[in-house]
Amino acid sequence: MSFKNKVALVTGAGQGIGLEMCSQLAMAGSKVILNDVDEILAASGVKKVIDVTGGTCISFAGDASEPAFIQRMVDTAVAKYGHLDIVIANAGITLFGDFFTYSPEAFLRVLQVNLAGTFFLAQAAANQMKLQSSGGSLLFTSSVTGHQAHKNLAAYGMSKAALEMLAKNLVIELSQYRINVNTVAPGATLTERTMDDPEYAATWSRITPMGRAATVTDIANTALFLVSEKARHITGQSLIADGGWTCISPSPF
Repeated sequence: MSFKNKVALVTGAGQGIGLEMCSQLAMAGSKVILNDVDEILAASGVKKVIDVTGGTCISFAGDASEPAFIQRMVDTAVAKYGHLDIVIANAGITLFGDFFTYSPEAFLRVLQVNLAGTFFLAQAAANQMKLQSSGGSLLFTSSVTGHQAHKNLAAYGMSKAALEMLAKNLVIELSQYRINVNTVAPGATLTERTMDDPEYAATWSRITPMGRAATVTDIANTALFLVSEKARHITGQSLIADGGWTCISPSPF
């Protein structure tokens, strides 16, 4: 898949899945704007992308749940490169907690980052893309927890299921402008965060039908297909990349 002359913006991309998405997009020829709320992670992520790919990648650090900041990111991308073709709303937050004691502050933060951030990024990007004769592609990062219940993740799972409904609804709004919108729903994935748990890889390898947890490359491969020209007639869909876990859903606990 070639992304030559495409301009891509990826949020929550200082490490993990988002960083691998940026690397693959840059390697395939895209000019990449890498966002992370952590300025140091954003800068180090850009360096890693450039070192690995030799491609074009710039940093735009800040909170991708804030509408004003989101608009600045989109405006900067267009001012620098003239257009915006691919936007991946990957920024998200996981706040585990018992339903009976889950705090309003945690609940609202999950919704602000996972839902409001994605909604207003899609809005800002779509307003730009509808001005372009070529349209564009939007992708939201969902989760298998939006499909199957998972202990201590009621708010998070609810937010991820909502993202998939948002993608379906936006088909009505965006198709006439040649903008497609989809979600990728990763299962258990080996990232810097999950590997803090020394049992994570072994546990998920045991209960995943394909015999292992996903790598960030597995998820990025899925994402790149959905934002590529090969998927332009696919819209409003969620593609689960979980090694078959949601088909049988054994608990990790």
